[in-house]
Amino acid sequence: MSMRLLHTSDWHLGQSFHQFERSHEHERFLAWLLDTLVEESVDVLLIAGDVFDNANPSAAAQTQLYRFLTEARRRVPHLVIVMTAGNHDSALRLEAPSPFMSLIGAHVVGQVSRPDSVEALERVVVPLTNREGEVAAWCIAMPFLRPGDVPRVDGGEEGGDAYAAGIETLYRQAMAFACAKREPGQAIVALGHCHVSGGQVSEESERRIVIGDAEALPVAIFDPAIAYVALGHLHLAQQVGGDPSRRYCGSPLPMSFSEVDYPHQVVVFDLDGEVATNIRPRHIPRVVELLRVPKRPAALEVALAELNALDLPERPECEWPFLQVRVQLGQPEPGLRTQVEAAIEGKPVRLARIETSYMRDESSDAAAPVSLDALNSLEPADFFQRLYRQKIGSDVPAEIMAAFAELMNSAPEAEV
Repeated sequence: MSMRLLHTSDWHLGQSFHQFERSHEHERFLAWLLDTLVEESVDVLLIAGDVFDNANPSAAAQTQLYRFLTEARRRVPHLVIVMTAGNHDSALRLEAPSPFMSLIGAHVVGQVSRPDSVEALERVVVPLTNREGEVAAWCIAMPFLRPGDVPRVDGGEEGGDAYAAGIETLYRQAMAFACAKREPGQAIVALGHCHVSGGQVSEESERRIVIGDAEALPVAIFDPAIAYVALGHLHLAQQVGGDPSRRYCGSPLPMSFSEVDYPHQVVVFDLDGEVATNIRPRHIPRVVELLRVPKRPAALEVALAELNALDLPERPECEWPFLQVRVQLGQPEPGLRTQVEAAIEGKPVRLARIETSYMRDESSDAAAPVSLDALNSLEPADFFQRLYRQKIGSDVPAEIMAAFAELMNSAPEAEV
């Protein structure tokens, strides 16, 4: 039985980008995704976690999600939707409307309660029906797993090893449960929201998942008989271990300036019997560009010259590029933001971030390491001078030192 599936994740609905809201970008992505579901004649939509950006999403973000789901089902009447929670989501909040979601063919799994029970496996192992309404495949819909969600493994060690062993056990139990239900010729796919070993991380925007000593999980937790593993959490689209059937689709929008060059996409694939075939990305148009000026940190006068030379096309304000200015300084520049804002005044761009770095004076005597006892004996002024020298590579200018002294003198004394 042939079916077509689409894998997406890490929407982060409701995210603010350096205080700028992004509802327009998300709306444009969801509209593109609706068109893609129709164009590709998709049978199953897989959403692998981090649907929202935080555990308490705004009413507008929730409306955006449920409007999309109902419209997707209206435009593709046979569509099956499988959605799991990520580490940014509230598992209970995502699951709360499940009875209503089931009316439009949407299966929502936020958490795995009582992981050793048959009831838990019944919720996690989801039948996938084709457009004729017949079960054609099975899905292990695994959300982000916290320590309480995984079985305790007898003889397992504490910390990360026990957590990883519990995850492996849960996937193995779910796989056995799915195998017992499927008929010959029916494939099994799986969702996972986790950091799999070898995956490339976006340091600025991905919340680290560390349980005990385990952060990255081995790809071997996914049984070789699983036709396709739809992963969420890492924002860079990538295959795991070079296997095209185990992959992160990545986020649909750049979540930080470190993701400026990421190719944002969803993944479309077919199930032909028990095998995933025709696996291919569909690239997502970027509605709002991210600009880094200069491309590499440069002196203030160079940065200001490039900002003054910016020539950007007119467009609606909701589509103005986000701007990161990268300045290398010799010492703190109190009027930096004012100068940057003056350079971009009247230009269709939104100043999101000013990134400063400092040129070190190699001849200066950088702060040497000190013992804990010596650190405890330092006066606030001494500590400030050492920190300044370590960060900037030069001595504190007299006017900054005077301002620090004034601040310390104006601070109320702590009560004993």
